[in-house]
Amino acid sequence: MFAPAVDDPSVGNLTVRFWGARGSFPATGTEFARFGGNTSCVEIRLGDRMFIVDAGSGFIKAGDALMGNVPSRIDILFSHLHHDHVSGFPFFAPALAGHCGIRTYCGNLGGESAQNALDAMFSPPLFPVTLAAFPTRFEHFGFKAGETLRFGDAEIATCPLFHPGGATGYRFDHGGRRVCYISDIEHTDPWPASHLVRFCKGADLVIYDSMYTTAEYAMFKGWGHSTWNAGLALCKAAGVSRMAAFHHYPLHNDNDLDAIEAEIAAASPGSFVAREGQSLVFTPKMVLANAVAG
Repeated sequence: MFAPAVDDPSVGNLTVRFWGARGSFPATGTEFARFGGNTSCVEIRLGDRMFIVDAGSGFIKAGDALMGNVPSRIDILFSHLHHDHVSGFPFFAPALAGHCGIRTYCGNLGGESAQNALDAMFSPPLFPVTLAAFPTRFEHFGFKAGETLRFGDAEIATCPLFHPGGATGYRFDHGGRRVCYISDIEHTDPWPASHLVRFCKGADLVIYDSMYTTAEYAMFKGWGHSTWNAGLALCKAAGVSRMAAFHHYPLHNDNDLDAIEAEIAAASPGSFVAREGQSLVFTPKMVLANAVAG
C-alpha cells in the first residue's frame, strides 16, 4: 500500500508573505530597494487563519495592508524580543484603529509572556505613550520553546534556538505542507544540530537566518546569527525542498544579495533570498489512503 498526495483545494493554502527580511536595523536608500529594508516580519496563513511572526519595522507595512480586511483577532508569534523584532509593534494600524484584538506569544522567557518587556519598552521615557492607551485589547501569553501551541484545529510546533537570551523557532503544518521559521540562530559545532534536523524534516520551505557570509561570520562569531551555507546544510540533512535566506545583514545591498542568491540557487535550485513583499503559496495535499501500489 502507498498513499500518494494530490491537490486538495478544500483545505485552503498555506501562504507565506515577507513584510520585512532585514536583521539588526532597517536599511534605507535606493541600493536596498529590490530586497527591501524593513526588519523581521512574516505573515503566514493556514487556510483562513493568519499568524504574524515577529513585529519588526515590516510589521507597519503588514498592518497597512490589512486595513481593508482586518480579522477580529491577530496572533503574533515572537521569535524573541530584540529591537529589530518588535520595533514596529506600536505602529500597527489595526491596533491604532482598535479594529482587532491582538494576542502575543513568546517562548524564550522561561514561560513568561512578553507583556512586561513590551510595557517597559513602549512607555516613557523610551516611548511617548503606553500600550494601555491603545484602543485595541492586548493579551500576552508565555510558553517554553519546545512546547506545541494550539489554536483550534491548528497546531504550531516550536523549538529553542541558540541565540543570546534565547529565541524560538516555529513550524507550520497545514494541508500536508510544512514551513519552518528558524531565526535568530547561530549554528553550532557539530552542525546541523540533530533536534533541528528533526524539527525541519521534510519541510517545503525553511526560512533561515542567513545574516552573514562565511567570511563575515568569522568576525561576528558569538553574536547569535548564521550563514546561508549553514542553512543549506540543515536543509540538506532534513530533506527540505527550499530555503529562504532571511534576516539579511543591513549593509548588504541589492547587488550583494543578488550575488548571494546566485550562489544559493546554484547550490540548491529553488532556494532564494527573501524579498520584502514576496509571497509564496503552497497548495494543500490530500493523501489517497486507498491507493494500491502497482
